[in-house]
Amino acid sequence: QVQLVESGGGLVQPGGSLRVSCAASGSIVSIYGMGWHRQAPGKQRELVASITRGGSTNYVDSVKGRFTISRDNAENTVYLQMNSLKPEDTAVYYCNADVTYRNSAGYAPTDNYWGQGTQVTVSS
Repeated sequence: QVQLVESGGGLVQPGGSLRVSCAASGSIVSIYGMGWHRQAPGKQRELVASITRGGSTNYVDSVKGRFTISRDNAENTVYLQMNSLKPEDTAVYYCNADVTYRNSAGYAPTDNYWGQGTQVTVSS
């Protein structure tokens, strides 16, 4: 009933910038916490940044001062603006959200959803 679709990944040179987006669609009632995770080859997936519905944010230390997470509640979209990118930022970036949706029985459960991921490569 709910899909998260990321976009905006690609290849960028060290020191460059990139913005990735994640749009949620479906029978959405409300979206609570949203976040961006990443997974580099051979490494565990890690939480990069998160944002509450009210706009409070949290970042992993390695991206503080370089990445900014934001959201548009009206559009059910979360963004990650990435500046001063480094080769070690190379990874597949996944968005994640806690979504309350209307199901076929008329109830409104809350589940956790993931996007399919978008590749970000930082290389010269």
